[in-house]
Amino acid sequence: MTTKKIGDVILDIKNISLRFGGVKALTDISFNVQEHEIRAIIGPNGAGKSSMLNCINGVYTPTEGSITFRGKTFDHMNSRQVAEMGVARTFQNLALFKGMSVLDNIMSGRNLKIKSNIFLQALRFGPAEREEIRHREYVERIIDFLEIQAFRKTPVGTLPYGLQKRVDLGRALAMEPQVLLLDEPMAGMNVEEKQDMSRFILDVNEEFGTTIVLIEHDMGVVMDISDRVVVLDYGKKIGDGSPEEVRNNEDVIRAYLGSSH
Repeated sequence: MTTKKIGDVILDIKNISLRFGGVKALTDISFNVQEHEIRAIIGPNGAGKSSMLNCINGVYTPTEGSITFRGKTFDHMNSRQVAEMGVARTFQNLALFKGMSVLDNIMSGRNLKIKSNIFLQALRFGPAEREEIRHREYVERIIDFLEIQAFRKTPVGTLPYGLQKRVDLGRALAMEPQVLLLDEPMAGMNVEEKQDMSRFILDVNEEFGTTIVLIEHDMGVVMDISDRVVVLDYGKKIGDGSPEEVRNNEDVIRAYLGSSH
């Protein structure tokens, strides 16, 4: 990777534990995310990766621990509050509006930015119309950036899976996030689609300056695009460091090869 300037800590995860009844999903996990970096969370199936993202973006309330975002510490916030603070997320299972066009799906990511009331939006009158034009211009820039101009008016449900994933990324970018949480953005993709998505993730990080927290199973991709990697196994942290450090970590090797189980 090219050298880039990594900033101060933007997201600080401290001693997070999560239990569902008697089941421990996460146990005493701490790590941080620095501004402008790509921070990967990896681990075998059932390691607690998605649970960790759910704690960060307010879907789950941690049983213990705290999360600090830009110096503000909270033990629970709902998903809307987290989004308003500048954290966006894509999901492992696509949650797109399949009958709506690419343009309208990405426009839905602008909802938090819209100031006009619903009545004025419906009338497309005065300030509301001017505001919508500004939002559409921003969305068109995202469409150009993601190279999906040819599909602007196409219903998302008719697109190939790899393009639907790109639309999902576009909708998250429409929120203008400071931190972007990507939950397995390359799951189910072929090699060419993975290469395209890797390029877009790097470009989002470099051109938009967006901090990225990434869950991904493809170790080759993780090692190529990440600045730092945290490794979970059975809800516990077993490794944390640069891709090279993690690659040579004996605990990580055992977890992935299965010899420790």
